[in-house]
Amino acid sequence: MIINSLLIDYKMKLHTITFILLIIGGLNWLLEVMGWGIVNYLPSSVTTIVYVLVGLSALYEIATHKKNCKHCDKMSNTPSPTM
Repeated sequence: MIINSLLIDYKMKLHTITFILLIIGGLNWLLEVMGWGIVNYLPSSVTTIVYVLVGLSALYEIATHKKNCKHCDKMSNTPSPTM
């Protein structure tokens, strides 16, 4: 029971971190379009790390979104309309 609780806590923390990284990545793209990219002010090694973390976060969210998303869970439980 304790291991299950720790695993759920770990997954929630990982989801929160990946979600925040995706927000940062999305906002950076918006700022890049406006010519104010944040990563332009960071050293290239830090920029590479940020891009890798954002990319890995996207892959994680793609792989786990369906089972983590409360909205998607509700959508899959509702009957589809028939014609």
